[in-house]
Amino acid sequence: MGRKRISFEGLGCLPFEEWETEEVTTPKRSVYDNIRIPEKEQNHVSSDGLLYYISFGSGSSGNSCYVGTSQGGVIIDAGIRADEIQDKIKANGIDIRKVHGILLTHDHSDHVRYAYTLLRNNRHMKVYCTNRVLNAILRRHDISKRIKDYHIPIFKEIPFKAGEFEITAFEVPHDGNDNMGFSIGFQQRNFVLATDMGQVMPRARYYISNADYLVIESNYDLKMLLNGRYPEFLKARIQTPVGHMDNDATAAFLKEIYTPRIKNIFLCHLSKDNNTPEKAIEKVRTALEEAGAKVGFGMETIEDRQADVQLVALPRYDSTRLFVFRP
Repeated sequence: MGRKRISFEGLGCLPFEEWETEEVTTPKRSVYDNIRIPEKEQNHVSSDGLLYYISFGSGSSGNSCYVGTSQGGVIIDAGIRADEIQDKIKANGIDIRKVHGILLTHDHSDHVRYAYTLLRNNRHMKVYCTNRVLNAILRRHDISKRIKDYHIPIFKEIPFKAGEFEITAFEVPHDGNDNMGFSIGFQQRNFVLATDMGQVMPRARYYISNADYLVIESNYDLKMLLNGRYPEFLKARIQTPVGHMDNDATAAFLKEIYTPRIKNIFLCHLSKDNNTPEKAIEKVRTALEEAGAKVGFGMETIEDRQADVQLVALPRYDSTRLFVFRP
């Protein structure tokens, strides 16, 4: 396999993308791929209370995930090829026509590069982001200006509706334009995603603390970063408050805020060169146990069913199975 170096797009606004080995992945069928509502009933039933989540990939090579109900859902970020997202959605028994649109966390290419292609392929979808994010995408990336035709402007901490969801964007600090996380409310439960942030600020802490299901960054192991191959300026920049969070910081934060309300924690955006799933899981597992939680690992074993919280490190290139969250 060939090696390529991903552009840092100038030192003035560095997206922290990494050196990658090119890999090709094949969409996998989920064990839940038969979960669906009969087509004749789709327009006549109220929601069954189930919440669904799939990660299509998480890391500087590309980020995207799906959150939905039986009545439809949203895609968060579009840094994965549009055809891969569409194939994986279909493989899990989800009707792409019920996907309302794409939420964008910020303008870095590993989160937005395939947004317009996905919209063009599915013209019923909208793209939800702030005006600043949209303008930065048009200014910094080779993306069609027609993306503006799909744009629904949103504003931080002002809730908006998408299908059954009430969604609130909130501020996170990162070296992008108008970076944000999302809190997705559904039937008194909250799915919260907070990725690409150098630290947890008070407003982000508020939304994360009210999560039932949480996707949170655990980007690097400090020792691996300091002893690794990155140039010194990049090592320093990653550690800044507008960089990324390391395993220790994420673990300490989760220990502080843990309550029995939170049922699932997904560690996202793990660095290929400066972290491992095992290191990230071990740090956070230890912290949660110190907070009094019994930790499972999302494998649906008997032991997992007896746990207080499920802890999963999201794969970098592969899709996860379809996670089903019950009331």
